[in-house]
Amino acid sequence: MNKTLSFAILHFAVAFTLGYLFTGSLLVGGMLALIEPATNTVVFHFHEKVWKRIEARRAAKAMPLPA
Repeated sequence: MNKTLSFAILHFAVAFTLGYLFTGSLLVGGMLALIEPATNTVVFHFHEKVWKRIEARRAAKAMPLPA
């Protein structure tokens, strides 16, 4: 859990810093620090669902048919 929290903090910090550096706005940096990681979390959820389906199909193809 500590590793996950440290990654989340790092992710928020990077999003904020880049938003601020590109725009010069603390508000924009703050909004990016909230929106970008939240969006990535949702996208990751669906990414994992797709990969689970792909892995299930591969496993089904690898199983020999019953005789």
